[in-house]
Amino acid sequence: MKSEDNSMLESVDARTQLAGSNLMEILLFSLGTRETFGINVFKVREVSKTPKITKTPNMPAGVEGLISLRGNVIPVLSLARSMELSDAPGGLGGSMMVTEYSKRILGFLVHDVDRIIRVDWSKVRAPDSVVTGGSHRFITSITELPNGKLVSILDVEQILADTFGDVPVTEVERLGDDAEYNVFFADDSAVARKKIAEVLDKMGVKHKHALNGLEAWTRLAGMAAHAQQTKKDLRDEVQLILVDAEMPEMDGYVLTKNIKSDARFNGIPVVMHSSLSSEANHAMGKRVGVDAYVAKFDAGMLSDTLRPLLMKSHRN
Repeated sequence: MKSEDNSMLESVDARTQLAGSNLMEILLFSLGTRETFGINVFKVREVSKTPKITKTPNMPAGVEGLISLRGNVIPVLSLARSMELSDAPGGLGGSMMVTEYSKRILGFLVHDVDRIIRVDWSKVRAPDSVVTGGSHRFITSITELPNGKLVSILDVEQILADTFGDVPVTEVERLGDDAEYNVFFADDSAVARKKIAEVLDKMGVKHKHALNGLEAWTRLAGMAAHAQQTKKDLRDEVQLILVDAEMPEMDGYVLTKNIKSDARFNGIPVVMHSSLSSEANHAMGKRVGVDAYVAKFDAGMLSDTLRPLLMKSHRN
């Protein structure tokens, strides 16, 4: 893929067809090391040659400066510097990926961009079981190419948090009654799990979590089977399910599809909470039946979305 060519970035309508298929499209790129890296295509708005960058003082480590892009001034990060890759070559690299996630637009400088591949989430694994070198902390998952080469998929939430600092959880209003509320959430990002738990704690909501979609579905199905066997209402145990979109082994779209097609979960709302904040991702969530979609990470918006759904689910 040439750095100035965006023809491989599919249309919104084409990409929404992936909803519920457990497939993901990854843009492969290099940082000049022996590793191959990847990023979800949904996070990439465009790819271009490295532009002229305006240096600015007091920028966080890894931020090379600012550029003006169609009327917007955006920060540009060197991924190799942000990830502290000591074996990466010097310079800015030949390509820039303009990314959009968590309601932010950023430029990521890379050595070069390769191509887009389509992978099944069932073949994507958490990085804990493999050696990923010094970049381990910034890798959310690993997959394998047909030739056996590993691809390290970036944890952009971790990069964002490390570069610009943790987003503080603002004052969140507690639920105003004495009822007990329970939320089950699934997210593979440690940064996101910490923030979600903090919001739920401030709301006075009990919670359990899973690290990926397959683990979540296994545990939820077990809870539903137990409720059925004991002739109890599953809604007494969980009033709302919160899912990430991108997760190893089973993504949030398939997880939602499984929940919504199982009558045992009737009356339990599913909220998708994702750094993929574009309209295309909202459309994908709607396609599989989510009750609400919240972009990461806005504590107030998350609590405001969960509150009425929790109260309604509990009353029913």
